[in-house]
Amino acid sequence: MQMRGRILKMKTDLQSPVQYHLPMGDDLLGMNQWIGKRIQFSFSGEIYCLDCGRRTKKSFNQGFCYPCFQNSPMSAECIIKPELCRAHLGEGRDMDWEREHHLKDHYVYLAVSSGVKVGITRDTQVPTRWIDQGASYAVPIAKTPNRYLCGVIEVSLKAYLSDRTAWQRMLKNEIAHVDLVAKRDEIIKLIPEECQPYVLTDEEVLNIEYPVNEYPTKVKSLSFDKTPIIEGRLMGIKGQYLLFEGGQVLNMRKHQAYVLEFSADESEQGIGKELKLEF
Repeated sequence: MQMRGRILKMKTDLQSPVQYHLPMGDDLLGMNQWIGKRIQFSFSGEIYCLDCGRRTKKSFNQGFCYPCFQNSPMSAECIIKPELCRAHLGEGRDMDWEREHHLKDHYVYLAVSSGVKVGITRDTQVPTRWIDQGASYAVPIAKTPNRYLCGVIEVSLKAYLSDRTAWQRMLKNEIAHVDLVAKRDEIIKLIPEECQPYVLTDEEVLNIEYPVNEYPTKVKSLSFDKTPIIEGRLMGIKGQYLLFEGGQVLNMRKHQAYVLEFSADESEQGIGKELKLEF
């Protein structure tokens, strides 16, 4: 089986376990079916910007050409630091885009992907955001009408909780066992008084199961920039990572906008005929 196209981060469907599909050009490649099988990805050397679509020699911020990295609303500083968002003041790189993405309901949440972390996401990205981070369980703790207010709450909690995922521990499935309901009840008391009206106290904890046959004991990160052909037996998928036999891991989100070719042994998978799709 072969497919070829510009990839985006894997799409997910919350089932038990999570179902993964990799966008390649105009098509979707189901990934769960290949767990336990040998697969190969080949990088053609082509990268096409996620925003403008132009070919670029180098990817910036997970898929942008340099001009779009500098000017696109999708790569603005407030994507990483939501407390800097100014859309609620009528300011932004593209106000139509800001109204669609940042002047919408957002959640502050607690998640456990290794230890407990605090994060934020747009309401339409629940539970996608948690899955992308490899969270084993998560719960919303506040809901605000825009991105900025979520950022204010998140900043207020960073003195008590990390806002980062320990990705190596997450991939090794070294997960802290935490009562998130008790942690939520403890942490919401630390949210500033002016933000208390946005606090949530009754949301249920969501548990997430990933399709992994075997977790690595050590991890080694792979990159198409250094290794144009990456192949091996796929042992599982967690977050946006493919886990290969021997502890090698591949962050697919990092390689958004790359043109890849996928191939696998159809005799192992039991498919009757070759499928080849061109980008």
